[in-house]
This record gives sequence, C-alpha cells and structure tokens, in this order.
Amino acid sequence: MAQITESESQLAQLEIDPSNFGFLAQLRMMLGAFWGTKIKTRILTLTIALLAIILATTYGQYRLNSWNAPFYDSLQRRDLDAFLIQLEVFVVIAGVLLVLNVIQAFLNQMMALSMREGLTRDLIDQWMKAGRAIKLANFGAIGVNPDQRLHEDARNLAEITTSLSIGLVSSSILLVSFIGVLWEISADFAFNLYGHHIAIPGYMVWAALIYAGTASLLSSFVGRNLPVINAERYSKEAELRFSLMHANENLASITLARGEGSERGQIQNAVTVVLAVIWRQALAITNLTWVSSGFGWLTLVAPILIASPVYFNGMLSFGWLMVAVGAFTQVNAALRWYIDNFRQIADWKAALYRVSTFRKALLEMDKPDIAESDLTQSYGAEQKMVLRDLSVLPGPPGTPTDRGLKIPEAEITIGPGERVMVNGDASVNRHLLFQAMAGLWQWGKGNIIMPPQDDILFMPQRRYFPDTPLRAAVAYPRYPSGFDDVMITDALKRAGLERLAGDLDRHERWDRVLEEDDQARLRLANVLLTAPKWLVLDDALEGLEPETQEEILKVMDEMKDSAIIYIGRQELFQEVMKSRAIHLQPV
Repeated sequence: MAQITESESQLAQLEIDPSNFGFLAQLRMMLGAFWGTKIKTRILTLTIALLAIILATTYGQYRLNSWNAPFYDSLQRRDLDAFLIQLEVFVVIAGVLLVLNVIQAFLNQMMALSMREGLTRDLIDQWMKAGRAIKLANFGAIGVNPDQRLHEDARNLAEITTSLSIGLVSSSILLVSFIGVLWEISADFAFNLYGHHIAIPGYMVWAALIYAGTASLLSSFVGRNLPVINAERYSKEAELRFSLMHANENLASITLARGEGSERGQIQNAVTVVLAVIWRQALAITNLTWVSSGFGWLTLVAPILIASPVYFNGMLSFGWLMVAVGAFTQVNAALRWYIDNFRQIADWKAALYRVSTFRKALLEMDKPDIAESDLTQSYGAEQKMVLRDLSVLPGPPGTPTDRGLKIPEAEITIGPGERVMVNGDASVNRHLLFQAMAGLWQWGKGNIIMPPQDDILFMPQRRYFPDTPLRAAVAYPRYPSGFDDVMITDALKRAGLERLAGDLDRHERWDRVLEEDDQARLRLANVLLTAPKWLVLDDALEGLEPETQEEILKVMDEMKDSAIIYIGRQELFQEVMKSRAIHLQPV
C-alpha cells in the first residue's frame, strides 16, 4: 500500500487544523489572488473614489461638530437671531453630508460587487483547471461541498471585506480628526487633590483611549471562540444542503426502495448537527452581548461624565461642552470599531479561512510532490498507449477506495484502431485504472504513456450531460459552432435518436428527460460527432438493455480509425469487437 506523505496528511487536515495555514498566510494568498484578477484596476479606482468621499464626509462631520458650539451657546444666551442663522448652517452641512452618504453607499455596493466578481471568477478558474476538481475531491474534507466555498463563502468574504475595510478606514480618519479636538479642549486640564495641583494634559484623549481599550479587550476575550464556531457552522450548513440536494436528485430511487424513513433520519441528523453548532454560536454571541450592549448603554452618559470635570472647572461653555461630547463620541466610536464589529470580524476570519484554504488546496493539486508515488502518467506524441510495470494502489485515508490492482504483464502496448477489453477478478477495483489512465489518480507505481491528449475521449460509467441545448450536449466538450446541423443530426440518427433531430435548440435536463438507454445513445452520438482517435470507456454499458448494448457496440465498431479500450466485465464487447483482453489482478 502506498505510504501517506506528510503533505497528504496536512492537506487532508486543512479543514480542521488552521496551524498549517496561518492568518497571515491566508491574507497573502488572497491578496495575491486579487492582484492577479482582471478587475484589479476597477477595484483600485473605486478605492480611490471611496477614500475621497470618506475624507469629505469626515470634514463635514468635523464642521458639524464645531457647529455645536455656536448653536448651543445661542440657546444658552436665548439669542433667536443667532439660533436661526445656525439652523441655516446646519441645513447646508446636513445636506452635503446626505449627498456624500448616498454616494458612499453606492460606491460601497459597487466595491462589494467587484470584489465578489473577482473572487468568484478566480476560484472558479482555479477549480476548473484540468484535473484539479476531481483530484481535490479525493483529498477528504477539503474537497467536500465546493459549491459552498465557491458561492456562499466567496460572497461572505467579498461583502464583509468591503464593509470592514471601509469601516476601518473611516474610523481611522475620524480618530485622527477628532482626537485633536479632544486634546485641544482638555490640553490645560488640572485639578487640586488634597492640596496638590495635578495637571493631566489631554485628559479627555486618555480617558477615551482607556474607555474604548477596555471594551475592546473584554470583547476579544469573551468572543475569542466565535471565528472557529462560524467556520464550523459554514461547514455543517453545507453538509445539510448537500443532504437535501442529494435526496432531491434521487427521489425516485428512494421512493421505490421505500427509503424515506432512512433518508429522513440522515437529514434529521444533519439538522441536529447544524442546530448544535448554532446553539454554541448563540451562547457565544449572548456572552459577547453583555460587553457590547453594556458599553453601548454606558456610552450614552460616559462622554458627559468624562467631560464634566473640565466643564465644572469653568474651562468650557455649554456649547463647547457639547463639542467635547461630540468629539468624544466620534473618537470612542472610532476606537470601538473593533468591539462594534467583533462578530463581523469573526465571520470574516471564518470566510477567509475557508476560501483561502480551498484555493491553496487547488494550487497544491498541481505540485508534483503532492503524493509520494512511483506512478507516472504522461501524454506522448505517438499514436500508441503503453502500460509498463503498472500497479495502481489505494490512496490515503479519506480517498474513495481501499482496493488496488496490477497488470501481470511487464509491458502492454495498444496501437491505433485496436479493440481491447480490460477485465479482472471481482475483487479488483477496475475504476482505478480508468482514473490513472486519465491522470486523476496518482497512487501506485509504473508508467502510463497515453497518445496526444486532444485525440482521447474518456467516457466514465456515470453519465453526465451539461445543462445546455441539445446541440451543445451532443458536441460537448467542444463548442457546437464547430459543427453544422447536418453533422449533429446525422450523429443523432446513427445513434438511434432520430426522433430528437428536430430538437437541436431544445434546452432540457437531459439526464432527467431521457431514459437510461437513450442517455447512452446520446453519449454515443457525442462520440460519433467528435470522432476521437482513442476512446476509453469505464464500464459505460453497465445497466443497459442487451439490445441497446449490442446496437451501441455495432455502431462503435464501425469507427475503424478509433482505438477502443473498454474497462469492465462485458463479454458482448469481445463478441462484437473481436477484441483482445487484458486481465487485472488484485494487489
């Protein structure tokens, strides 16, 4: 059995062991991905525009806070004329701030949209690179439910990153702007205590720092487990959604087997696991609320309490007291950004971890040392297939098999136009050979030399049809524009689907509309249209009616220029094709 390397073990554990891929490494991974996206320029332009709007908004808030002094002083003096003038000033400032807020809200949405576009397209491109997705699926937990990471996790990461980034920049600018106001107001603060004159320059600045710092430290301590719980919830929610989708896709089989009770139990178990995680999350959020809400209510009076010594010392008028309160509120809000956004930060860290580890795992699939194996698969320039000293072994824990196989002959060569059937003992997992020939299985030893890749069509046992019009399904994976209607119609007729010849533009779920035998005929039409020089089938006739099997084999046998290798126990193939046999043995 192949040894499990350290890299395999680490990759399989990426889902639950963040020590393998720390926070800074996750950030570097995603920043590198961003820098390589096509929408980088658009995002940088939006960033500059947002920064300009945030600076303008901060200046408007600064002017609005300064407006407090003459406004409240006019109230204290009962000066109606000055009061009305200040109301006019307020309308102008508030109107400008309203426009700026609307513009910022629009730019926020455009930024989140662009971030999601770049991130989602990058992940899809990485996932759909040749051979990566299926290799990842064989590596355990990290390859389960990729749809969750590509869709929901990517959306969360894009939207939360945008929200947090804009909030952090805005809070930082507010802090720099208003901390100067607090320092100026309390620069000369001093008081007498038991005959001693005590001066605390910038008293209100230090008070704001201590107040907000205490709140942030308490939040960090109380909510320290939230990022891990959020990541676990994402994972379990994805598993629940997969259970529901899997049941929905197989309703007929479940009903015929009267398996509703069993399926209900499995789905209910998945619901129970999700609810348990949500319960833990609810407790963590509840505990965090003690801190966030407690300081939230205290903030209603804290600015006045902190500014009152300066006011009662006669150093401030009532108007300037309100300026001090407004400035303290702004500074405190900026310093409290961490506590106010702790839950969102925890959610962001969870999304960042899941997306970055998924992307890292995809990139790892291309490394030659991902598995310590003596099995090599390559595509040559010659029109021949060579299997040399070949053994295909089970993979590490988490891979979908524990049975291997070997070919007793030291070397087997298959030439153009040959017909070959590969069978073996009942205990042999023949599907591994198919995956190894396609370059999807890397555990084993020996050499597999294939013909040029563009000349080969691999036909797996499980039938797949893209969600497209019929003409695209027949031409898959090539573009239908490369074939005219006559060629597509002729392929359908030769495959026994002449009744569909007039439905080339019909868009259906062909795996649901067509019976199993007709699905096999549709795949045959695909083979006839694309005319590969090499056709490798993985038990593709299993489960079909004998008459359908014979019809398909007779049509395939007419493809004299194509070599056909059938992996499976199919005696009819030998009868029709007059093929030679390769016998696999267990290992």
